[in-house]
Amino acid sequence: MDPLADVLRSVRLTGGVFIDARFTAPWCVSAALDANDCRPFLACPMQMIAYHVIISGRLLVSVDGEQPTEVAAGEVVILPRNDTHVLASAPGLTPVRAGTLLQPSAGGILNRIVHGGDGEATHMVCGFLATDQGFNPLIATLPRLLTLDVRAALSRDWIEASVRFAAAELGTGRLASSDVMSRLSETLLVEAVRHYASTCDGEIGWLKGLSDPHVGRAPALMHQDLTAPWSPEALAKAVALSRTAFIERFTASVGMPPIRYLTVWRLQTAKLLLRETSKPVKQIAHAIGYDSEEAFSRAFKREFGVSPARWRSNAPSEGQ
Repeated sequence: MDPLADVLRSVRLTGGVFIDARFTAPWCVSAALDANDCRPFLACPMQMIAYHVIISGRLLVSVDGEQPTEVAAGEVVILPRNDTHVLASAPGLTPVRAGTLLQPSAGGILNRIVHGGDGEATHMVCGFLATDQGFNPLIATLPRLLTLDVRAALSRDWIEASVRFAAAELGTGRLASSDVMSRLSETLLVEAVRHYASTCDGEIGWLKGLSDPHVGRAPALMHQDLTAPWSPEALAKAVALSRTAFIERFTASVGMPPIRYLTVWRLQTAKLLLRETSKPVKQIAHAIGYDSEEAFSRAFKREFGVSPARWRSNAPSEGQ
């Protein structure tokens, strides 16, 4: 069992590739996923993760306020929160918005970019992971930019074969199998997070919790069924620990007791539903596991200081 992979699968991530990008130096582009980029893979993405697989060449990548990172062939760049980022052949160049360079394929699914001067060539495949669910505590703990050297990944052989397959399909103008690309996208994220977690010794939170084979299973179970009447006893039994041992290990690893974590997850999901949908408060309450609108409203006000209805009326256009 792989707790990290289980947690990611529990939030129903869908992945795909939508751009075959070929640059020649000098070049510089700014990019961020748009919901339309995830279609036709996912109709209503609420959370998006961008990634770039470097097939050949090299580049610099940066997000606002951070130093550029150099990556080369065989490496992957992942933007866990879909921050706007700059990709360039060298520092100091003025970026062009990647969206203005897209050349749609005849079928309207695959886009291409061919851009730059007459210098060194860089070829990359751009993809995404997205979910129609909302708040994800794991993703919230990650840095804005992750990189992965595929050659050091546990799933290296499978990743490299899948990337070669995708590149070959893209090279002939076809979109690679969505099943293969979805699994590739998920595997890249799992491997990148696993690598990042290995550098975070001693941190309290999700990443430490997922390294515990018992504790790591509990969040995945909760995510799989947010409405279930989870109790410490039920979760402890499911992960083969005593109630006391489970609560102690979960709290020490994740930084909060399991039912507190469940409450945070439910209420953050409620905020997203309040902002992004017109569902009645009563329906949202039941959708996240509360037996009554009143109980949900009390919990929501304790957490955020206002009622669900008031929060909805004052909600920003993007998530808090």
